[in-house]
Amino acid sequence: MESLNGLVCFTNCLLPSEDGSLVEQDLWIDERRGVILDAQTQEKTLYPTLLNLLRPYTSSNSANMLGWHAEGPFIQMAKRGAHAPHFLLRADEGFESLEKVYGADNLAVQEDWLMACDGQPDSLGVRIVTAAPEIAGVRPAMEEAVKRGVVFSIGHSIASTDIATAAAISGARLITHLFNAMPQLHHRDPSIIGLLGASPHLSSPQSPTSPVSATFPLSSGSLSRAASSTSLAKRALAAHGEGGGKATSEAFDELITPPQTPVLAPIDADFHLKKGQVAELAFERPFYGLIVDGIHSHPNSVRLAYSAYPEGCILITDAMKILDPNLKDGVHEWRDGKRFVKEGDKLYLEGTDTLAGSVVTLDKCVRNFSRFTGCSLGEAIKCATYNPAKCLGIENRKGTLRPGADADLIVLSRKGYVQSTWVKGRKVWTRSV
Repeated sequence: MESLNGLVCFTNCLLPSEDGSLVEQDLWIDERRGVILDAQTQEKTLYPTLLNLLRPYTSSNSANMLGWHAEGPFIQMAKRGAHAPHFLLRADEGFESLEKVYGADNLAVQEDWLMACDGQPDSLGVRIVTAAPEIAGVRPAMEEAVKRGVVFSIGHSIASTDIATAAAISGARLITHLFNAMPQLHHRDPSIIGLLGASPHLSSPQSPTSPVSATFPLSSGSLSRAASSTSLAKRALAAHGEGGGKATSEAFDELITPPQTPVLAPIDADFHLKKGQVAELAFERPFYGLIVDGIHSHPNSVRLAYSAYPEGCILITDAMKILDPNLKDGVHEWRDGKRFVKEGDKLYLEGTDTLAGSVVTLDKCVRNFSRFTGCSLGEAIKCATYNPAKCLGIENRKGTLRPGADADLIVLSRKGYVQSTWVKGRKVWTRSV
């Protein structure tokens, strides 16, 4: 699975809105690979239009499209990254919120998977939804979506350990671009990243630092004026009625706010785990996507994640429409009137340090991954083929060379460079000498 924000982009398209007016938006289409197209956060009335425009697209020279990855709009404001803040939504009506935004006909049904693998355009739907589990209404929405075969992916979130674990128990099967747009790993509250080390046989008490009803300033000076670190912990405990608002663990006597967001931002989650509940409920660790460009995640972090849970690793790109080897470094026009800065493989919003994507290709991610982790090229390829197919539940047809599987193939050199591409057993591209 290659997570793309689009290799072929039609910029400044005039797309019809719900009221019949035309709205200027970019339209992304990938015509070469069998991928999950990534529909980033948009104005909510545009989702059905955009998805329906993409639905009938097919080509004899391309692997069939499997569906779409809807990354937003049910994501956390504090971890929105490059997503437009005024388009973000809550899911107050549960699954109906998803239907209203994406369109009921665009949400995948489990039986559609086989048809999608056969290239039937009418079977295409939203296969992956990235959402923040701490947002009100997301849990019931995702529980219903999971029943229909949609992959619930945790991402752009400030979920604490207990919320992330509850999401996994509720069926979350994937973590969107691990390490990015989520709290940093902290030993007292490992949060979303900690799911890689989770075990249903270990008790995980509810984190006392996660649910805070008020938003506090982020700067250290403002924090010291607003409240001491200890009082923040006590206030968080009081919010749950534990210990009468008094810290019950010596670990919080001199609590230093971890370098992450949960203790500093409001959480509207309608579910939390009780102490010891993890030991009572079995769940599988979710798969996790890694952008292995050496920018989104340090090589040591990549190696750490893979060491913790190799079977769950999925290599993805964060490739943008400007995936052009001839594009020079510098400032370029992006979307919605914004501009981005390109420095090598790195893209960030002009005037900020916010990553806006990358121009790394998936074959380069495979080579980087093998180099960063020390694994073999074959093991790295598995993370880009079999593991994502297994996450989607289609490993009998995709991501494997077993008899009966689709002959959609990429031939690599011993050093991991693409030599040729095959679709349905027919060569459609070969590297020129």
